[in-house]
Amino acid sequence: MRILLYTGKGGVGKTSVSGATALRCAELGYRTAVLSTDPAHSLGDSFETPIGNELTQLAPNLWGQEIDLLNQMDKYWGRVQAYLNALFAWQGMDELVAEEASVLPGMEELASLMQITYLADTGDFDVIVIDAAPTGATLQLLSFPDMARWYIEKIFPFQRKTIQIARPVMRRLSDMPLPDDDVFDSIEELVSYLERMSGLLSDPQVSSVRVVLNPEKMVVKEAQRAYTYLNLYGYSVDSVIANRLFPPSITDQYFDTWKKAQQANMELVRECFHPLPIFEIPFFPQEVAGVEMLQRMATTLFGEKAVRGGDGDPTRHFYMGKPQEIFRQDGYYILSIPLPLVEREEVHLHRSIFDELVIRIGNWKRNIALPYGLAKLEVAGARYEADRLNILFQAEEEEEIPPEALQTTPWQSLKARLRGRSG
Repeated sequence: MRILLYTGKGGVGKTSVSGATALRCAELGYRTAVLSTDPAHSLGDSFETPIGNELTQLAPNLWGQEIDLLNQMDKYWGRVQAYLNALFAWQGMDELVAEEASVLPGMEELASLMQITYLADTGDFDVIVIDAAPTGATLQLLSFPDMARWYIEKIFPFQRKTIQIARPVMRRLSDMPLPDDDVFDSIEELVSYLERMSGLLSDPQVSSVRVVLNPEKMVVKEAQRAYTYLNLYGYSVDSVIANRLFPPSITDQYFDTWKKAQQANMELVRECFHPLPIFEIPFFPQEVAGVEMLQRMATTLFGEKAVRGGDGDPTRHFYMGKPQEIFRQDGYYILSIPLPLVEREEVHLHRSIFDELVIRIGNWKRNIALPYGLAKLEVAGARYEADRLNILFQAEEEEEIPPEALQTTPWQSLKARLRGRSG
C-alpha cells in the first residue's frame, strides 16, 4: 500500500496535483482514496463534484473524502474529554473553560491522521492520496504523533493499576473524580492509533511526501524550509512538483520578465533540492477543474504511457534517501539524522529529560525519544556533516550495546506505563 501526501504553500496547486495523481492511480487499477485535510476544502471543487465527510465515488476505483474534524474528534477523544471536564470542574474551573482546556492540542490534526490510518487498516485501498493543508498546518499534522505522545505522558502520569488500588481509599478521603477503566481503554486505543499512524507515515516504503511549489522566490524559500522540517521529523520526501511554468511557446513581450524570473528560480530549485527529481507542469490555458483537465495534468506530470509499477505510475518511489540511523564509530555511538538546506548555526540541540533529545530549528522543534541503549549515555557533542546532523554519545571502550537496545520504542513504553508495568 502507498500513501502519497502533497504539501506546499497555499495556492500553489496541491489540490489539482493530488486529484490528477489520484485519477492516474485509479486508471491503473489501484483502489484509490483521495482525502482533503485542509479545513478550507476544495477537493470537491477540483472534481466539480460535491464531496462530504463520507467516502464519495468519483470515478471507477476512485473515492474522495473531505474530513469532518468535529465528528472525528468526538469519536476518538470523547470519553477522555468527559473525564477531564469532570476533573477540571472539580478543581473549580468554569464549565466552558474546562471544556476548552480538555481538548488535546492539535485535535484537528489528529482527526485527519485517524482517518488516514483507519482507511489504511481497512485493506480496502491500494493508494491513499492526501491533499494536505498549506505547509505550516501540514507540519503540525505530521509532528502531531510525537507531540501527542508527550502530552499524554504529562497529563496521565499515573498507571492503571495504581489508580485501581487507590480508588477505594481516595473515594473515602475526597470527591476528586478518578478515571475509570474505560478512560484508560480510550487512552490506550488512542496511543495504539498514534503508534500505528506514526509507523505508517514515517515508513518510506509506504509513505512519500511530495512538495508542490510555483517558481516564485518566496514560494521556493518556504518549500526549502518545509523540506528541512520534514526531514527533521523523519518523513521521506521523494520529489518536487514545480507547477504553473510559463511554456516556451508564449512569446508575448509582457511575459519575458516573468519567464526570466521563473527560469532563475527553477535553477535555484534544481540546485537546492538535488538529488530529488523535479517534475514540471506548465501554466495551462484554462483552469484545472473537472476530470478532463485533471487527466490532462496527470498526462503532463507522469507521461502519456502508464504501466502499473513502471513508467507513468505515481506510486513509484522517485527517490529513497538515507533515514535516521545509529552506528558506532571512533569510540562513539552516533545518532545520524538527515537535515538538508539548513545552516549549522540554525540547529539547536539540548537534552531535556533522561530519554529525550530536543532539536530546534527556527520555530520548529522535535523531541526525539532515545532508545534505552543511547539514553544511558552522555551526549559528547554534535557535528553537521554533508546535510546530516550527527549526535555523538560517549561509549565505554569495551561497551557493546545490543541491537535491540538501539531501537526507539517510545510508544511501547507509554502503553506499558499506562497498564501499570515498568516498560
